[in-house]
Amino acid sequence: MGLLLKIFLITYLAVPLEYKSFEISNYEILRICRKERKEKACIKRLKLNRDLLEAGKPIEIPVIPYRNK
Repeated sequence: MGLLLKIFLITYLAVPLEYKSFEISNYEILRICRKERKEKACIKRLKLNRDLLEAGKPIEIPVIPYRNK
């Protein structure tokens, strides 16, 4: 039983794991930016971020501090 478990673990860990990210579509970008004040700037920013992620480059994500009311 132990040998079977070891063989299973070795074969399972030898198979590379795939990381898939689903990119955002143009329609989803338009839908998100519809509510924004500067709609064209929002569309341009999201499309640029999508292209950078697709190329494997890092993007900046703004962090908004939480205010306790």
